[in-house]
Amino acid sequence: MSETPFRIGEGPATRVSLSLPAGTAEAIRRRVGKREFSAFITEAVERELRGRILDEYLADYERRRGPVPEAEQAKACRVFDEVFAEEGDWPAAS
Repeated sequence: MSETPFRIGEGPATRVSLSLPAGTAEAIRRRVGKREFSAFITEAVERELRGRILDEYLADYERRRGPVPEAEQAKACRVFDEVFAEEGDWPAAS
């Protein structure tokens, strides 16, 4: 039996056990409601994974080519702001 490789955010839902501090779980329920709890956790985990992948990519790039110049960082922020603001998924970079 071979496993299908899924990318972040893809594939069928699977049940996992998750332990959170009670205060955190309650804050999530108050903010999004009981029915949206899993969706909220999924979105948060996917954001964290994508952020870590981006951090790893940038660290590798800087190891190979040196620091990213400030002008290029500003340019990248503008691109991210435009792309993600259009999708409505991520807040603008700060």
